[in-house]
Amino acid sequence: MNLPRPFRFQRGLLGLMAGIALVGSSLLGTESMTRTQAQTSYYCRFAEAAIAEKDALRQAAMQGDRDAQQRYKAMVGEHAAMLRRCRSQTWPQTQAVWVRLYPCDVRPGALDDLLDRLVNLGYNQVYVEAFYNGQVLLPMAENQTPWPSVIRHPDYRNVDLLAEAIAKGRERGLQVYAWMFSMNFGYSYAQLPDRAQVLAQNGHGQTSLSAFEAASLDFNTGGLHGEEAFIDPYNQQAKYDYYQMVQAILRRQPDGMLFDYIRYPKGIGGASVASRVQDLWIYGDAAQQALIERGTNPAGQTLIRRFLSRGYITVGDLDEVRGRYGDEEPLWQGRSPLVEDEERTAEEIRDQLQQELWRLSVAHAIQGVLDFLAVAVLPAQQQRIPAGAVFFPEANAQVREGYDSRLQPWDRFPASLEWHPMAYGVCGDASCIVSKVQRVIEQAPAGTQVKPVIAGVWGQPITNRPSLEVQMDAIRRAAPQINAVSHFAYSWQDPQFERQRQFCQL
Repeated sequence: MNLPRPFRFQRGLLGLMAGIALVGSSLLGTESMTRTQAQTSYYCRFAEAAIAEKDALRQAAMQGDRDAQQRYKAMVGEHAAMLRRCRSQTWPQTQAVWVRLYPCDVRPGALDDLLDRLVNLGYNQVYVEAFYNGQVLLPMAENQTPWPSVIRHPDYRNVDLLAEAIAKGRERGLQVYAWMFSMNFGYSYAQLPDRAQVLAQNGHGQTSLSAFEAASLDFNTGGLHGEEAFIDPYNQQAKYDYYQMVQAILRRQPDGMLFDYIRYPKGIGGASVASRVQDLWIYGDAAQQALIERGTNPAGQTLIRRFLSRGYITVGDLDEVRGRYGDEEPLWQGRSPLVEDEERTAEEIRDQLQQELWRLSVAHAIQGVLDFLAVAVLPAQQQRIPAGAVFFPEANAQVREGYDSRLQPWDRFPASLEWHPMAYGVCGDASCIVSKVQRVIEQAPAGTQVKPVIAGVWGQPITNRPSLEVQMDAIRRAAPQINAVSHFAYSWQDPQFERQRQFCQL
C-alpha cells in the first residue's frame, strides 16, 4: 500500500523505537536484560534516535520546509499518544516538572523546543510559573494588574506566552498548570506608592524585605532573595489585587493552578522560630485591627492591645481593666470566663491570660494564611479547574516553646485541594525525603491527593541529594498509594539550556 509520507514515517518510527525507552545503561549501570527492560519503560523517556529525529524536523520546519512541518506535527502527535499510553501503564501515572518561562521563549520555535524536551524526559504535566518575583505572565497589552508583565519588550506586547504554552503543551500530551506565588507579591509591588500599607509587618517594625529565606529556582532551594515582599493576608487591597490576577490567569484556561508561598517568610537563625508575639507577622494595620476585633468585649480588646504593644501584660494591666470595666471578664474568640478561684494569685491569673493571648495571636496569624488561600483558590474552584497548594512539610511544626516562623498550616488546607509537599530533604540518601512525605500522608484527610515535590537530577546525586530515580523508588516503596510526583526544577536538568533562555537578548 502506498501510504502518504507522514504515515509511512509514523509506522517506521514505531518500528525504530519499539515503544518508549530510557537509556538505562548510562543511568543505572549494566543489568540483566529483563531488569533493564522493566526499568526502561518505568520513566517513559524517549529513545535518543527519536529525540534527534524530532529535533531535526523541528529545526527544518522553522526554516520553512513544509514537508518537515507536516512530519514534525505528525511526530508530535504520535509522541503525545505514546506518552499517554506509557504513563497510563507505569508508575507514577503523573510525572510533572516545574518550569519558568523567559522573554526569549517568544522566539519562533523556542517554546516548541522546551516542551519537546519535557516530553522526551517522560513528563506528562508541567507547572509553568505564571506569577513570580513580582511579575506576571500576561501580555503587556492586556495586563491590568499592579504587576509588570514578564515580557516587556514593546515588539511583543501582544504575545500571550502562557496561553501558547498551554496550547502547545496539550498538543504534546502535557497538562499545563499555572504555578503562582501567593502571599509573596514581590519587590515591584512593594514599591508602588499606594501599596506600602499592604505589606506584612512584625513587632520589630520590619517587613519581609528586611530578612527572609526563599525557596527559589536555584541549586539550594533556599537562600536570600531580595525580591520577596510578603503581604498582610488580612489586607483587603491585597486580596482584591490577587483575586483579579487569578481571574486573568484563568482566562487562559490552564489545566490546573498551583498556589505557592501560602505562608509567612522564614527568618534567619534564631528568627526562624517565632516564640514571642513580636515575631509574628501580624503588625500590619489590617492584621492588628482584625486581631483586636477578636476581643468580644472592651476588656478583652484592651488586653489584646496591651499584649500586642509590649509582648506581655502585667498585674497592673489587669487592675486597670478591672477599674475601668468593673467585674467584666476579659473575653475574646474561643475564650470562656475563668472559673473563680480565690486561692489563685494575681500573678497566676496574669500568666494564664498571657498564655491565652499568645495562643490567640498564633491562631490569628494562621487563620490569615487560611483565609488568603480560600480567596486565591475560589475562582479556580468556581470554574471546576483543579487547584493545589504547595508547602513545606516541616513549616507547620512546633519548635520548643515556639513555632516555625513560616506558620504554614498545611494540615488544615482543604482536602479538596491537591497537596504538593516539597520534600527537599538533604541527608545523602532518600530517608529524610521519604520521612517528609510520610508525615504529610499521616496528617492528610482520607481522599486527599498528595503529590510530592522532589529536587534533583536524573541519573546522579547532586547537592547531597540522591538521583531522582532513587528518590522516586524510595517513595514508591514507602507510600505505594502515591501516584503523582513532580521534579523541581527543569532548570536543574539542563542548566546550560536554562541560562541560554534566561540571558538571551530579544
